Amino acid sequence: MITRREYLKLSAAAGVALAISPKRLLADDSPRALVTRAIPGTSEQLPVVGLGSSASFARVAGEGDAARIRDILQTLVREGGRVFDTAPGYGASEEVAGRVAQEAGIADRLFWATKLNVAGRGGGQADPAAARAQLDASFARIGKSPIDLVQVHNLGDVATQLAILREARAAGRVRYIGLTTTFEQQYAELERHMREEDIDFIGVDYAVDNRTMEERIFPLAQERGIGVLAYAPFGRRRLWELVEGRTLPDWAAEHDIATWGQFFLKFVASHPAVTVATPSTSQPRNLVDNLGAATGRMPDAAVRRRMVEYIEALG
Repeated sequence: MITRREYLKLSAAAGVALAISPKRLLADDSPRALVTRAIPGTSEQLPVVGLGSSASFARVAGEGDAARIRDILQTLVREGGRVFDTAPGYGASEEVAGRVAQEAGIADRLFWATKLNVAGRGGGQADPAAARAQLDASFARIGKSPIDLVQVHNLGDVATQLAILREARAAGRVRYIGLTTTFEQQYAELERHMREEDIDFIGVDYAVDNRTMEERIFPLAQERGIGVLAYAPFGRRRLWELVEGRTLPDWAAEHDIATWGQFFLKFVASHPAVTVATPSTSQPRNLVDNLGAATGRMPDAAVRRRMVEYIEALG
């Protein structure tokens, strides 16, 4: 059993970063199909691990490295992934990814989850004309109609912007709509909207060391039939720093966990309320590793408790 960093160093040295396909770094080294979960209230299945486009992905897009963006999007599709989460607020991510996906002929093979927000998260009002213009810009960038999912980013003026998304859904321009936040001070507002509004998805932060969503938001999502995109499944950098220099516990192999990244992602994706975990990366080899968490045996409730206890003991 090796750490993610050790594996990636070996891969880079050997020049085989992508040669692991389709084995996806499984603990028993055998290929398997990606585990999927249905969007609540539908028969549509999505792989439980996708790709986010904030952080390093946004940085690479901002640098104009279209070749790297093409490589990672093509890797996502080749490895059986579908869900790509982006936003106009993620720098150049949506624009560059949309252009690259269209040029590569894979735009229609992705489940595009983007966002709408011209109000910010400070309680400001959204100009309806500006919001509609931003949505139109997303259509032009992505080159796909309908767009699969558009969510109001960080609960920015929900009354105005969610109404625009409802119109777009009713017109068949958008398939699913929702709300996102990763800010604790907005959780109560999110919960209120989940009770009052007709939404299909939420996007929230969730990790093995950040389980606040389990208390009220996830049970409510299950009760209301709302899908969940799980953001920041690595705790941004917290979890990587916590396990720096440590090897996986021996029992991880019993659940087809080969790296720490898969440990963190399997915990997130195995929660029954989570539809898809969307870790961000700009490295195709990391993406392949991440998708390995959507293969093989998934943790049950007892294993999830064991994972939490193990991580808490490291702290």
